[in-house]
Amino acid sequence: MALKRRIVVVGLGSIGRRHARLLAEREDTAVEWCESSKEARTGAQKDLPAPTVIHHSFEEMLATQPEMVVLATPHHCHAGQACAALGANIHVLCEKPLSDKLETARAIVGAAKKSRGVLAVGFQLHFHPALRRIYDAIRSGELGSIHHVHCRVGTYVTLVNSRTRYQRDMAGALFLDYAHQPDLLFWLLGKAPQGIYAAGGQGGSLPLQSNPNFASVTCDYDGPLISTIHLNYLQAPERHEYEIVGDRGWMVFDLNTGILRFGQEDGKVPEVTIFPAERDSLYRLEHKAFFDAAAGLRSPESSSAEAIVSMAVIEAALQSLQLRERVAISLSAN
Repeated sequence: MALKRRIVVVGLGSIGRRHARLLAEREDTAVEWCESSKEARTGAQKDLPAPTVIHHSFEEMLATQPEMVVLATPHHCHAGQACAALGANIHVLCEKPLSDKLETARAIVGAAKKSRGVLAVGFQLHFHPALRRIYDAIRSGELGSIHHVHCRVGTYVTLVNSRTRYQRDMAGALFLDYAHQPDLLFWLLGKAPQGIYAAGGQGGSLPLQSNPNFASVTCDYDGPLISTIHLNYLQAPERHEYEIVGDRGWMVFDLNTGILRFGQEDGKVPEVTIFPAERDSLYRLEHKAFFDAAAGLRSPESSSAEAIVSMAVIEAALQSLQLRERVAISLSAN
């Protein structure tokens, strides 16, 4: 019988538990956990298949030289843990965002360049069939030249489901939690923005808060194109939508309903397609891509070099929010 691949899920919050549960389904893996919190370990043991090993310390776990780790820890832990694992030539799947700051994200990129381990970043929405349909429509020219892309996420339930309530105390958590949106803009358009203007604030009387809890970000590019991102921790039920506007057609996708509408310049009734995509399936596809990349069968779906773009957008948005002016983006390390 073939030896199973050792993979350690680090952090047993809601996302870490999802990774642990789905990885336990695979016949080719031996899943271990690493969690310093006794409460989190106890909760996970009640809900999940038993791991082969439970580690209480990241450093002690790393000394056992697993083949792979999944980092599902708080944002500020990513840089130190990813750099240490990559320094030991261990394959790393790091949950988004890559880090909590652009400077430390760049340190991860540097570590990945020196490592024999593969680094992938957890942007599992790349695997959503409707978003892949949009990606293909843009690349094939079905929509003509693209001039505006808009993302909207309004989700009070994220605060409700947060186990640690870190959003209350971490300035800018709204942007870091939704690193998916600047990443998707870069992935769909194939180009990074040149500048960012952000506006937002903290308001409302809801019991769970973040600062800001609503924001809009405008990204400008080299050429006749803008993209916009609206985020809030106010709306319930959740809204999660994407709109792409070209000179030959447009697409609007509601991720919660799975409905994709496709309108074309000939003025006919928009084509409607329903893409039922259950969240677990996206993570399974993400895991497969990570395992394949570690085996040398493909490149990582979201590499550190690509993930740094979303970090640059987030940092510029936070600066713009404070300065109340446009902030240019620099993707260089200097």
